[in-house]
Amino acid sequence: MRGATLRQLRTFAAVARHGTFVRAADEMHLTPPAVSMQIKELEEEIGLLLFDRGPRSVTLTMTGEYLLVYVRRVLATLKEADDAMARLRGAQVGRVNIGMVSTATYFLPRVLAKFRAEHRGVEMRLAVGNREQLVKQLQDAEVDLAVMGRPPRELAARAEPFAAHPHSIIASPLHPLAGQRDLPVNALSSEEFIVREEGSGTRAAMEQFFHDHRIDPPRIMEMTSNETIKQAVIANMGLAFLSLHTAALEIQTKQLCALDITGLPLVRRWHIVHLQSKPLSPAAEALRYFVLEQGEALIAQQFAAVAPVLAPL
Repeated sequence: MRGATLRQLRTFAAVARHGTFVRAADEMHLTPPAVSMQIKELEEEIGLLLFDRGPRSVTLTMTGEYLLVYVRRVLATLKEADDAMARLRGAQVGRVNIGMVSTATYFLPRVLAKFRAEHRGVEMRLAVGNREQLVKQLQDAEVDLAVMGRPPRELAARAEPFAAHPHSIIASPLHPLAGQRDLPVNALSSEEFIVREEGSGTRAAMEQFFHDHRIDPPRIMEMTSNETIKQAVIANMGLAFLSLHTAALEIQTKQLCALDITGLPLVRRWHIVHLQSKPLSPAAEALRYFVLEQGEALIAQQFAAVAPVLAPL
């Protein structure tokens, strides 16, 4: 291992995280052949294979799983050292690793763009996943800050609310329930639903809503993509329980509508989360403060055109 380079270790961690050389190459700003070469050189240095190669993806071997534990420790220690040096410099420069649930992609990039305009010295890396994946990335110190709806009780983490997060039942305007007023929740009992995958915060919120109202509508399809779910609902395949931030554009253009169900929208909160045991760098602390101070106003500004649907906010 003495001949291994930091670049090889970072490349190895990226491939392990994404499961493909192509996506790791995008993250590392390299070509897939360059990533393949880095992994090959690291395997030659160790003398063992780290990945089982498939036609479209790779999986860690047992050796790779063992090595990943130590590589994560090395990279986390280097990040802590870099953060410590930044604190000594007292400058808001450096790199911030941010995790966000996929639903946050509909507003967070605009918030980050505003932050970046005021903090040109800060470099940011975004990781997108479902809630379960983000909790794991926080636990492994792969992200400094995470934006999610439901705070993680599994970790000793600080979760601070910064904006309202409305959810509702969306439908095609052609659906029989579309346009009806003051529908009771039990009107959904026999309606077919297209749902997010297990581990998704949206799925958990939906299951809790159904449980609280003692209904159990049929789930006809499960998808990992909000965009694909919206297209299926537009095609009138069924209903979906989604964040209204996700569906705001389609509601505005009348491709979708939010059903008028008693008790909806269900308003939760967006949270910005970090581990209590891991001190934030000045750059990460600046971003955290910015999101807490300006996040809600920026989100409200972005969704002003559909504010009546999102009410109460």
